[in-house]
Amino acid sequence: MPTMPKSLIASSLILLCSASLAFGQMNTTITPPKLPEIGMNEAGAPATENVPSINDLVTVLDKATAENAEKKDWSTPLKLVIIFGGLAILPSLMVMMTSFTRIVIVLSFVRRALSTQSIPPTVAIIGLAMFLTLFTMAPTYSKVNTEAIQPYLADEIGFGAAIEKTTDCIKEFMLRQSRKADLALFVQMAKVAPPATPMDVPMHILIPAFIISEFRTAFEIGCLLFIPFLLIDMVIASVLLSAGMMMLPPVMISLPFKLILFILVDGWGLLAKSLSLGFR
Repeated sequence: MPTMPKSLIASSLILLCSASLAFGQMNTTITPPKLPEIGMNEAGAPATENVPSINDLVTVLDKATAENAEKKDWSTPLKLVIIFGGLAILPSLMVMMTSFTRIVIVLSFVRRALSTQSIPPTVAIIGLAMFLTLFTMAPTYSKVNTEAIQPYLADEIGFGAAIEKTTDCIKEFMLRQSRKADLALFVQMAKVAPPATPMDVPMHILIPAFIISEFRTAFEIGCLLFIPFLLIDMVIASVLLSAGMMMLPPVMISLPFKLILFILVDGWGLLAKSLSLGFR
């Protein structure tokens, strides 16, 4: 089999979920179990120890696209279509089905509140958001590795079952972050019967509800972050007005004070901690 780029290898984990979205998924009635806390797996060890390794992902690709016709549940051409089709929509999956949306919006609010224009640069904001997303999604990826990837590599389940289990793990994460009001809104607009259990919610209803919930939460955090910096701007503007310096832009004077305040309270550390612990 030809050697695949590392980007394709590293993307195969999310790819399993995208396949179920393209071809439909099987709903279950299993109550979603409680996942371990951020950074810890079910055994109490760091979650990163149970995250699928690059070798495992390579093996998944090799196994899914093998030419051996024995014990194959799907044909090789169909699997290749699913894999490369999933890679095409991978950016959308990473943005809209993980914690990335909330994190990048909050970081953008912080940069706007500091009035630093393009500092930190956009590429740095997106990079930090991506790595914080990997950190907060580590328990979910660990569960995917335990319940889908490793059993598939051990020939305990088929390719379709691995896709379904991966979808269920992602669905559990999104259900915990979604507001009941948003879920009820999309269920009502879809004109479908209310699901018996949360896991019965179809993905085409859950995904927009999850995105709307993440937008709301991110804007709530952003508004709270704006308040202290807005107070500094108001104080500086009042001082300049009372001193008769009406032509001097208040932002030019308040910027150093806002930066000093942000540094003294260890703003980036507090922000990363709050964002990481904010995901259930």
